[in-house]
Parts: sequence; C-alpha cells; structure tokens
Amino acid sequence: MSSNLEKKNLKTGKKHLVESLSSHLFWDIDKSTLIESASDNILIQRVIEYGILSDWKLIQNFYGLDYIKKVVTQLKTLDEVSLAFLSTIFHLEKTNFKCYKHKQSNRHFWNY
Repeated sequence: MSSNLEKKNLKTGKKHLVESLSSHLFWDIDKSTLIESASDNILIQRVIEYGILSDWKLIQNFYGLDYIKKVVTQLKTLDEVSLAFLSTIFHLEKTNFKCYKHKQSNRHFWNY
C-alpha cells in the first residue's frame, strides 16, 4: 500500500515540477500528457539545454545531483555548452559522457 502512496506523491511532485518549469521548455508538448508519460530524461535534458537558472534549481531540488549526473552521462545528445557546463559541475571529463563518445564515433563528411 505504501508503494501506491509513494507513486501518487511522485506523480504529484512531478506535476508540480512540470508546472513550475519555464513554459518555453515544452512548447512542442502538451504539459498534461507530459506529466503522465514523460521520462525523467526528457525533463532533465530540456532544462539543461534550454532552461534558465531557476529551472536548473527546480530539477536539482526535485531529482538531486546524483540522479541528474546518472541521467546526463547516459544521454546520447547534448549541445557543446551544456556538455561543458555539466562536466564542470560534476568534475567529470567529457569522455565520461555517452554523448561525447557518440559524437566522436560519427563521421562527418561535410564540414559546415
């Protein structure tokens, strides 16, 4: 029974989190469906790449730095600025991020 209560509290917390984040983060997604189905990866990645400082503080308080670190090191894509920010915050080499390894393994035939 306590697991149902925990799930309900988590859902309520996630709903509050999504409603508190900047509206421009989810311009392409209906927030009501986002609360039900969004993975933590989507929320965290959007905040890191497009969020403002208050958004960062919200996800930091909700998820905690350890969980954010676990998620971001496994993301397949991150822009250069976000990668630099995260490697600095977590004191990690860029090579510890899956997105960095993935980017290095892709060949680019056109340089533009």
